Amino acid sequence: MTTMTTDQQIRTYGGWRRSRGMGLLGLGPAQTLTVFAAITSLLIAASISMTALAWVAAPAVATIALLLLRWDGVPLATGIIRRVRWLIGTTRGYTSYRSGVMAVGESALQLPGVLAPTTVLTVTDEAGGNYGVVYNRRLGSMTVTLRCAATSTWLADPDATASWVANWGGWLANLGYLPTVQHIAVTVDTAPDPGSRLSDYISGRIVPHGPAAARRVLQRLVEVSPAAAADVGTRVSITFNPAASPTKPKGVEEALAEISRALTGLQDSLGSCGLTVLGRATADQVTAIVRTAYDPVIRGDVARLGARGGDLARWLDWDSAGPVAAEEHVDRYVHDSGTSVTWSMHEAPRQSVHADVLARLLAPGPYTKRVSLIYRPLPAGDAARVVEAEVNAAQFRQAYHRAQKRDESARDLADRERANQTAREEAVGAGVGLMSLFCTVTVLNPEDLGKAVADVESRADIAKIRFRRMWASQAAGFATTLPCGVCPPQLSRHWPR
Repeated sequence: MTTMTTDQQIRTYGGWRRSRGMGLLGLGPAQTLTVFAAITSLLIAASISMTALAWVAAPAVATIALLLLRWDGVPLATGIIRRVRWLIGTTRGYTSYRSGVMAVGESALQLPGVLAPTTVLTVTDEAGGNYGVVYNRRLGSMTVTLRCAATSTWLADPDATASWVANWGGWLANLGYLPTVQHIAVTVDTAPDPGSRLSDYISGRIVPHGPAAARRVLQRLVEVSPAAAADVGTRVSITFNPAASPTKPKGVEEALAEISRALTGLQDSLGSCGLTVLGRATADQVTAIVRTAYDPVIRGDVARLGARGGDLARWLDWDSAGPVAAEEHVDRYVHDSGTSVTWSMHEAPRQSVHADVLARLLAPGPYTKRVSLIYRPLPAGDAARVVEAEVNAAQFRQAYHRAQKRDESARDLADRERANQTAREEAVGAGVGLMSLFCTVTVLNPEDLGKAVADVESRADIAKIRFRRMWASQAAGFATTLPCGVCPPQLSRHWPR
């Protein structure tokens, strides 16, 4: 949730905070109780005998160390568990994928990893058109993608920009009253344009018997255009959970009808947020996005076919939208003609920032890049309870420091003030949600991967965002930035271990 202040016509935004439970030393409630239990066991064993203390000391100290010691902000126990899971996965071959003629059985035609249980459905809207719905058969979720064109803020009036941000905040707040909306993902997809689109456009309009000088000028313009051309796409993916609907739809058809009714209002209200909704993405368009992400070398061919009005369904379908071969490494993801690296946001900007803080991160660069902002709204009925629990936890930490006769740290003080501010804003109608940011960069030549990583990390520093590479989770992170309704926090709760 964001707040705003006005200082001589310079509007800033801030107030993000990490959710903190009623724990000590940066631990959660369960971890704090575990540490206290380990300390208590040491005290009890020492009161019994030294032999009992010798037996209890090793596991108790190890438990305390695993929970308290951190590496790059991550508890040591979490890092060890992640590494053990990675070793198990590599041993069983879960990090390698082969499809088509290289695979046997049902896996011959399906997407890899977390996208395996998904399929795309074609739905007819109220205007008689068609749009695609990505249906996750395991989780029961359905995702609809809206193709949008964002309005630039560089030449816009500051008051108009402030109005767009305020309307966007209101749009997010209204999601708390829609129980079927599970999460939304705003993705900006950028890539260097090879110039094929402009070349095709100009070549089809040159008259053969036209002046030779005019033809040479146009051909020269086409030759130099790729240096400054870029392909930019903005999309808003809304993931629904039909099972959460009060009407309790009994089948897929009823669930799709419920989604269509809610989607109309959401789509229309986006127009006041500085976005122009170009339409709902069709099944072919969603398939093309996934296909070009796994095989970026065909991006120009797919764009050329779409611009000419060609039938993408003839040679693109959902079963073959994935890669022919993919290999997940600890620090990267190799798929068909591309190599990708994915980051997740570890910390939001601490200070107040301007509305264009993400402009540098979202701007086109020399490499294909996708940036996805995922927002999970809390139900309006639970928002008050959640923010009050956060306020109580902050007050508990303050009382603990006072009882220990220690001064409250600057970070704890700032966190308590933000928790109180969030509770006040929620009381007057603001929405509350959980936000995360993911970024994927893809290169065609593996030798360019180091330059691409440095480019993204430098852009994140300018945006005041602290990124962390998704170690041992590159495949899932790659799928998160696609319009398929993948949300890693929700997968960690529902996906079988």
